[in-house]
Formats: sequence, C-alpha cells, structure tokens
Amino acid sequence: MKRREIFAGNWKMYTTHAEAMDLARGIIGGMGNMGTREVVLFPPSLHVRDVVNLCKGTPVSVGVQNMYFEKEGAFTGEISPAMVKDAGARFCLIGHSERRHVFGETDGQVNKKVLAGLEWGLEPMVCVGELLEERESGRGESVVRSQIEGAFVGLAGHRMKTIVIAYEPVWAIGTGKVATPEMAEAMHCVIRDVLAGLFGGEIAGSTPILYGGSVKPDNIKGLFGMANIDGVLVGGASLKAPSFLDIVRVG
Repeated sequence: MKRREIFAGNWKMYTTHAEAMDLARGIIGGMGNMGTREVVLFPPSLHVRDVVNLCKGTPVSVGVQNMYFEKEGAFTGEISPAMVKDAGARFCLIGHSERRHVFGETDGQVNKKVLAGLEWGLEPMVCVGELLEERESGRGESVVRSQIEGAFVGLAGHRMKTIVIAYEPVWAIGTGKVATPEMAEAMHCVIRDVLAGLFGGEIAGSTPILYGGSVKPDNIKGLFGMANIDGVLVGGASLKAPSFLDIVRVG
C-alpha cells in the first residue's frame, strides 16, 4: 500500500526570526522537484506566521511544535488551535518526548490535543517512544503501545486519515545514538499492529509512520529503506538547510 512520504524538520527552541527566515529560504530554494514527497517545517511559534507566508506557493508545509486543547481562555503562555489555524499552519506536533518528559505531558493531554487539532482541521503528528531504561527492561513495546492507545481514545477510524505518527526512541534524540534500521522497523511494525487492533488493517496499512531520533544524512538511507518507515522527523540536522535537504532528497 502506497503511503504518504513525509520529511519533517523540528527546529525546537532554536533560531532568531532572521535565522528562521534564512533557513526556510534555503530549504525552499534547494528542494527542486520532490514529486509527491511532503516536507514540513516546525519553527518556533513566534516565527510560524512568517514562515507560512514564505512557504506559500511552495511544496513546503508548516506546523507548530505544540498547542493547547482549548479554543481560548486564561492559559498564560499557551497557544490555541484557533490561533494555529489563524496563523496558517497545517500541522501540529503533539506529544513530543520533550513535552512528555520535560513538561510532564500525559497521554490524556495528548489525546485532548489530538481531538482539538482534528476539530480545527489541523493534521496532528503524534509522537511516541520509550526511554532507555524502558527498552532495556523489555518494556519498550508496551510503553509505545500504551501511548498509541492513549493518544487515540474516542477517535473514530475515519478521523485517522489526516494523522501522522512519529516514533522517536527517547534515548536516541539529540544523543548521537540512533536506532538501527532494523530496530526502528520492528517498532514501526508494533505500531501498525496496535493500529490494526484499534481501527482495522486498512487504516493500519495507510497511516504514515515516521522515525525520529538523531536522523542525519549518513543514516537516512538505511532508515528510509525499511518497508514501514515512511519518512523522518528530524531535529538538529534540520537546522542547516544543506543537511536537511540531503535527508529530504534520499532515493
């Protein structure tokens, strides 16, 4: 089954406004013809509207790195799905490991954000992944399974059509370590198995699942060559246009 191929760059808490504009221009200018391959940029929220405007008329889409699940209210420091939509962003990154493990985000909050994103016509990119101690103790698969099940509580199968999942082993994010292609492929198969149990084989087979965790130009080929890896969520290597473009152009 042919699935969407998505290459996303998460800029995290990096880039001034000028740096963000230069980075976006460099990526747009160097892309060439990507065919049906999708490229998504996740700049810091302060830069989103300007990056969206820069990307208009190009194959590049833009998303936010996080959002709250309420339309509005007394939630100092948060951004709502209504604001995200108004800024022109298409995607919302939900449940990134740093949100879970630095800011204490729960599966329940992830679920509310997924439902809110869908309600506002956004495309959630839902992140799941295990800690090193969870993998070493043999609990990696059960942790990821639980995160998937928790993220999609109350979700009807037809609403999965615009959802993307990103598997990011926490022990491989920003550490220079990377899951081997075989390790990543095995967990992607687990994720598809969970989706099949929740929504049936057709949805499990059509949902794009990306890999994230120290993705670089020198390891992308092996990862993307796996049957169940449909693209990547790139961190540090997305902060330099040449390295990100090398990843995006993988054959």
